[in-house]
Amino acid sequence: MIEYVRPGNIDDRTLTRAAAVLSAGGLLALPSDTTWIMACSFKSREGIRRLRRLSGERDERRFTLLCSDISQFGEFCSLDNSRFRVIKRLAPGPYVFILKTLAGTGKALGLRRPELGVRIPNHPVPLGVIKTSGAPLYSITAKRSMKAGETDEFRGNEPEEGGEEAEFPRIPEEDLFESAWELEGIENLDLILDGGEDLTRTFSTILDMTGDEIRALRRGAGPWPV
Repeated sequence: MIEYVRPGNIDDRTLTRAAAVLSAGGLLALPSDTTWIMACSFKSREGIRRLRRLSGERDERRFTLLCSDISQFGEFCSLDNSRFRVIKRLAPGPYVFILKTLAGTGKALGLRRPELGVRIPNHPVPLGVIKTSGAPLYSITAKRSMKAGETDEFRGNEPEEGGEEAEFPRIPEEDLFESAWELEGIENLDLILDGGEDLTRTFSTILDMTGDEIRALRRGAGPWPV
């Protein structure tokens, strides 16, 4: 089901409906400042299970915790002053920050890695949903290969050769969506929030902040270094 929203003036009733879907373990499709994302509530074990199953993705690095402000990062990840300053300079924006997780976070999400990608999107729709639902969103990039009958078309996505970016394989641009109506064929997707905009098929920049030095695992819409 598609629900139309005005990003500059979102109806509170729409946000309330989205929050109810999340609370019931449902899945949303949302616009962002890069491409379309699919998300569930961080608080919903059923939502997390459904999102992982629908995505077919086993690589935990593909999933990102969307927050509304930096203070939420500290509830789930280890964040010192130096990392805080870098994130404050770049967020909100098209950046994913890989941070070491706190013990409770790994247990809540069933993570095998002691790290998690967190991000503050520079888009009013996901920010409004997060604030209304009262919890971060566990999310993944929406892909055409999630639609029934298209799974095999985009197999064989191998890492790029050479450089830091080889550590994090890119998703083929043709596997990404531009318009909300294109997502309607994804089974078990409960609600699509359509801001009436075609999104660019671009990626966020992924910065690994788990070590002494910040490393770019994938360069995307966010410039790095800055």
